[in-house]
Amino acid sequence: MTTAVGAGEETVVDAGDGWRRLSPRMLAVHPVMELRRLIFPLVAVLIGVRRGDGGNGGWWALGIGGIGIALGFLRYFTTSFRITPTHVQVRRGLFRRRTLTVPRDRIRTVDVTSPLLHRIFGLARVTVGTGQTDRKNNGVMLDGLSAASAENLHRELLHRPTATPIPGVDSATRSQPADAASETVLMALHPSWVRYGPFTLSGLVAVGVLFGIGSRLVNESHVDLAKIGFVHDSINYLRDRPLPVAILLVAAVVVVFTAIASTVGYILSFWNFRLSRHSSGTLHVRRGLLTTRSTTIEERRLRGVELSEPLLLRAVRGARVLAIATGLRVGRGADRGGSVLLPPAPRAVAVDLAGTVIGDADPLTAALTRHGPRADLRRFTRAGTVSTILILGVLAFVLLTGAPWWAFWTALSLLPLGVFLASDRAANLGHALTDEWLVSRYGSLVRRRYVLHTDAVIGWNMTNSLFQRRVGLTTLVATTAGGRQQYAIPDVPDAEAIRVARTAVPGLLEQFLAD
Repeated sequence: MTTAVGAGEETVVDAGDGWRRLSPRMLAVHPVMELRRLIFPLVAVLIGVRRGDGGNGGWWALGIGGIGIALGFLRYFTTSFRITPTHVQVRRGLFRRRTLTVPRDRIRTVDVTSPLLHRIFGLARVTVGTGQTDRKNNGVMLDGLSAASAENLHRELLHRPTATPIPGVDSATRSQPADAASETVLMALHPSWVRYGPFTLSGLVAVGVLFGIGSRLVNESHVDLAKIGFVHDSINYLRDRPLPVAILLVAAVVVVFTAIASTVGYILSFWNFRLSRHSSGTLHVRRGLLTTRSTTIEERRLRGVELSEPLLLRAVRGARVLAIATGLRVGRGADRGGSVLLPPAPRAVAVDLAGTVIGDADPLTAALTRHGPRADLRRFTRAGTVSTILILGVLAFVLLTGAPWWAFWTALSLLPLGVFLASDRAANLGHALTDEWLVSRYGSLVRRRYVLHTDAVIGWNMTNSLFQRRVGLTTLVATTAGGRQQYAIPDVPDAEAIRVARTAVPGLLEQFLAD
């Protein structure tokens, strides 16, 4: 039995009782994905065959490939899904049958991604999430539907209009066709923004990943890198140089490679970026070159924005904008990408967009209240303490092991570096409170300005360490259901912390205060 998906779309196989299988084109994708997981043992076997290590290596390679293909077919035939007016369900497994269920009224995010292999076959992956508290289970994933079906499902689950039916969804739950004019483009990527790519340092992750993959391949294949001509010549060249020069050369190569990798990563992640606002009350983000990703944020769940300025990006007057919203996970690697409202771009553009998103530009440009000399002094004290400990550690290492003294002289540079960072952190520290918004800014390596709606604050935490109590400072933390769930105003004077808490949310703190 088959059910039509819509005009121009393929049919979806009915697995019975409303359960339906994924697109049959996944029969070509799943085996490739399984073979990718077996790439390391497969490469090791092929290298062994090439070297002549054993006469059965070819059969082993065929066996590993056959296992990967069989697992891919098995994955398709043991996976089905069902969408009802109240639930989204995915069932998978052969010997251990598992059914993952997400109530539709608990759905917070619906991400549509299309990796390169999926795009070749006209497929997409739909991930349905229920919010930040999903640690072990981030909802359910439908991998993969046809691109048109995925987009329709994306709209349907977030109560957006759709013109074509969705397999497994009762017609009574569908909305009316959308008006194409209901979309307003707020921002689109300008090609000149690629110049900010090298200053994001995202290439450091690529360097680490490539190093890990390369190390594993070398270990699996038992290759002696020192015998490879280019590597052998490079090692000999570095050995002939003084150690400081060799370290600088290696560092220069890493910096250049990191800059190139960061630029490539920027293009792959944010090319075709577009942020739009829909009349249905949602913000829609679409981005990606080889792997496209679409994320929808309901504006009624938007609690504020974050203006993020890493040190190097700040040096070239760049910034990025993140959403503070319920149901959006943050700080978890790739998942953090779901909250991006603007990739690294000119700071003026970022400030303007953030104000447009929340409907008020004042919190992004308002002057901040400084926390006073005692808060500034804490930054210099901590920087000096850490620098001194590290310098003494290097000195002890030099004295005990006979290491060259240039290591100690180099470590002394930590003192002026610490002073610079402490000065920058002190200058960045501040807060503000407007009629509707709580603003907090702090940080140096990454300076962040949080703009949180006061209606979103559901509680306050006031903490102070022994050293803070001695100088009359407190860290005031606003708790909320969105984003990081906790947003701090560090090292604020005690009286100011109480004033901010009482003014931002009247009546919430009163029961805990003495007369």
